[in-house]
This record gives sequence, structure tokens and C-alpha cells, in this order.
Amino acid sequence: MTDRVILHCDLNNFYASAECISHDEWKSVPLAVCGNPELRHGVVLAKNEIAKKLGVKTGDVIWEAKRKAPNLVTVAPHFDLYMSYSRRMFELYNEFTDMVEPFGADECWLDVTGSQKLFGDGKTIADKIRARVKDESGLTCSVGVSFNKVFAKLGSDLKKPDATTVIDRENFKRLIWGLKADDMLMVGRRTYERLLKLNIITIGDLARADGNMLKSNFGINGLKMKAFANGEDTEPVREAVKSRDVKSIGHGMTAVRDIETIDDARDLIYYLCERVAARMRKSGFRGSLVSVGMRDSSLFSIVRQRKLNVPTYSSTEIAECALAVFADNWNGDPMRTITVGVSKLEKFDEPRQLSFLTDSARNDKLEKLDETLDKLNFKYGNIVHRASLLGKDFIYDKNDAEDFLPFQR
Repeated sequence: MTDRVILHCDLNNFYASAECISHDEWKSVPLAVCGNPELRHGVVLAKNEIAKKLGVKTGDVIWEAKRKAPNLVTVAPHFDLYMSYSRRMFELYNEFTDMVEPFGADECWLDVTGSQKLFGDGKTIADKIRARVKDESGLTCSVGVSFNKVFAKLGSDLKKPDATTVIDRENFKRLIWGLKADDMLMVGRRTYERLLKLNIITIGDLARADGNMLKSNFGINGLKMKAFANGEDTEPVREAVKSRDVKSIGHGMTAVRDIETIDDARDLIYYLCERVAARMRKSGFRGSLVSVGMRDSSLFSIVRQRKLNVPTYSSTEIAECALAVFADNWNGDPMRTITVGVSKLEKFDEPRQLSFLTDSARNDKLEKLDETLDKLNFKYGNIVHRASLLGKDFIYDKNDAEDFLPFQR
């Protein structure tokens, strides 16, 4: 069986590069795009090559970055600019294949297996893409070429900026087995900490680890990590023209200050549930499974779920369930981030069994109330809010669309 040819294209220092292209005076100075400190995102989101060489890292607090580079220029993010570039690059990639899957605003996987007769082998296509990205936008792009998505992404990370790296069946052990295991997709910080306790340090260690031991410690994900490390990723690249089926709808927020009381948690959860329910109504869904994600100040996270008695798109029904889940699982530690999601979705036009239960009648009334509020807010400009949210200092800009939403297409 012939191997697939997968590319992973990663725009280098994307935000910072876009800013420097727009401002000639910034091209020769260290520059960092930083979140707003007042919104608790006062960290480096992206840096240019000059700042990178001075030691500035993504995630540095602004004062840390300026200590490394005293003449560092810091600018606020301009997401409309970045998404304009992102759309142009996405269109460029689609000229080489219709099998394009975004992974954020600055990264895409491309399956070019069927494009080789037109454009050449994987490396040739990668080099053509890099040249066109530079010529048509001024940005640079690193491209990984491999026979699966995980290794293609590792390839794009190996050489930066403006480079092509080929990882094939003959060289992957030499090129990537010596890398730290957390360089690989699916291995986050906490997972890596647990791997270290098992004396698994590198991707090669993970590839050679005992499968039963991994399964006992990580469940089915342990076996997936081992398979990925051995090049056994079979995940397809999804076609650009095919959207993924909507499995869940959710919304999360890192609060301006830690959530320390149940009252504050209630207000934030109600706010999140209003956003979730509005999206459900707009997309034509009801849902019956509510999940709540909780992340504390040490970045420890848990997710818990609860089933609703009646499928709904009522913000009140969802919020009451979410708050109950939160209250049952909160240990009292300050919470940094709360996320609410609804799954087990069904379309409005799907048949529903009629019920005389109190829950069903109450839900119908609450849904009609939300529909009425939708009409008022649409007609008069978002004029109706919960009184409990007024004056809250931990929820930033209640009309904000979330400052990191550009990562969603």
C-alpha cells in the first residue's frame, strides 16, 4: 500500500510577522504581540525572529520579555489583520489540494497524495507553497512532509523559519525519537509529567514503552500515544469543503481575577450558558448533556458531565445544570477558567416525543423566553442582560466575542 503524503504548513511567528509587514519601522527591532494585561492576557502571544534570538518566548509575561529585550516593542493583537492573512493562505493551499484541514489560524494540514502528478512529490509541493507564501504575502512558512499528520506537524517544528523537513519511514526514528515526548501531539504538560514518573522522557521511550503499562496509566490514550510515536497515525485530513459534524457547542473564559466564591462562579456560569444557548439556537440545536470544565490557578483541570431530563436550548436550564455540576465538584480552590459545553445534540426539526412532565412544560416556557430575548437583542442591539452580571469585575466586556476566537473557523 502506497503511503499518504501529508504536509503541515505553519506560518512562522504569524502574529508578529503580520505586524512587521504592516509597519516597516518594526522590521528591524524586537517585537512582541501581547495580550491586554487588564484582561489577564498580559503575556507574549507571538514574537518576531529578532525578539526570539534575544530569548523572548511565547507565554512570557510582558515584564519578563522586556527584561530579556529592553527595547522590545509590544503591540496589541489585531485579529482582523491576522484572519485576513489566514484566509488568503487557506485559499492558496486549496490550489494544491481540496484536502485541507485548519489547525488554528496559522497552521494547516494538507493531503497532497493525489496532487503529485500535477505538482511533484511532497517536498517539491512544500517548496512551491513556501515560495508562494513569501512572494504573495511577505510571510514565511515552515512545512513538514510525512506519511501521517503527527509526523508532518513534528516536521514543521523541526526547522524554522522558512524550511521544509521530510520525515519518512526510513528516517523518522533518527529524526524524532530523540525529541522530548511532549513535542508530540496529544502529550500535554500534565501528561508529560506523568510520563516522566514512568521514566518515559523521549518520543522513542514512548514508542518502546509497554502497551499494557501505558493503558493502565492513561487508558486508551496511552495506546494512542504509543501508536503515534511509532508512526501509526491513520487520522485523515478532512476536506476543506466538508465541515465536521457538530458534536458539541461550548464557551469558556479565563476570568480577569480568580473565581473564589460560589456567587462569582454562578454569575460566570450563567454568562457562559447564555453564550452557549444562543449559539445552539442560531445553529438549530437542542442538547441533553452538559459538561463543565474547571481549571484552577495551578492549571490543574477537570471536566465533569451531567444529563438533562429534557433536551433544551434554554440558557436557564443549561446554567442550572452546569452550576450543580460545578458545586458538586469544586473543592474550594480559586478557579482561573470555567468552560461550559452542551453535547448529545439534536436538530430542531427532529421528531420529539410529547411529554406532560413538569420538566418539559417548564423547559418549553424558558425556551420561548430566550427566543423572545433573541428577537429583542437582534432588533435593538443586545439590550437585555441578566441583572446579576451588571458591574461584575471578573467578566471582561460582556459584548466581546472572546479575544481568541480567531482560532475558530
